[in-house]
Amino acid sequence: MSDEADASANSGANSEGSATPISSTANGHDDADADNAKAASKTGSRRIQISIRSLVAIGAFVILLAAAGSMTWLYLGERGKVEAQQRQASDYKHAEQIALDYAVSTATMNFQDLNTWKGKLVNGTTQSLNGKLTKAANSMQQILVPLEWNSTAQPLVAKVRSNTNGIYIVDTFVTVLTKTTQTPDNLQSTATYSITIDSSSNWQISDVGGINAIVQPK
Repeated sequence: MSDEADASANSGANSEGSATPISSTANGHDDADADNAKAASKTGSRRIQISIRSLVAIGAFVILLAAAGSMTWLYLGERGKVEAQQRQASDYKHAEQIALDYAVSTATMNFQDLNTWKGKLVNGTTQSLNGKLTKAANSMQQILVPLEWNSTAQPLVAKVRSNTNGIYIVDTFVTVLTKTTQTPDNLQSTATYSITIDSSSNWQISDVGGINAIVQPK
């Protein structure tokens, strides 16, 4: 009986001893799962953080691009305005110079050399105006020769009055000193011309008003 009791006791002890490792292994698995879950959670958080940072970076880049595009557009727009103003100023100056040169040359005449004056009168004019001015010059010659007309001119000022699709009307003023048989002493006067210039026709003069300020109407 004593041996059986000891065997039973040993068997119970062995059973209790073997149960402890099984419980320890189960706890180990639980801890590992918990660690894995924490690691997965941290990884997920990092991914979310990275995604947010990426979105923020992309958003900032897009904003910078938009700002750069806006600044470029404004710059090009302003540069275009400045260039247009510069072109306009240059064209106005060119038209005014053409008008002033023409006015001075046509206001200068010598009854002994009217052919030179006639050439200046039609120089730089359109074909249609050329014919009109030639007829006017022939009529004026009948007055200039008997009066022994001599006149010289100096430029005063020319100013663009209007610009319609590249057709400029320029008001032009010149000082004229005239000597004739009726006025042996130089007579000073101011002649006013209204000169129309067509920039699309190689800046030719298409109309002239004010020659009557020198001698008589056309």
